[in-house]
Amino acid sequence: MEVGDATRQDAWLTPGEVARLFGVDPKTVTRWAAAGKLSPQRTLGGHRRYRADEVHALLEELGPQPA
Repeated sequence: MEVGDATRQDAWLTPGEVARLFGVDPKTVTRWAAAGKLSPQRTLGGHRRYRADEVHALLEELGPQPA
């Protein structure tokens, strides 16, 4: 899972990066994953990563959240 070499389809985002895109707290991203809106994958170290294409599709569906 090397983000530097990945194409947009294979790119992975951290919870913080996803949160910045939506203008929400990273804990909100975790709640969305628990609700099934996003499907996180775990790194070998146990950290969550989200597929960029899935995140961008949700962003188009929901739009930016109010701050």
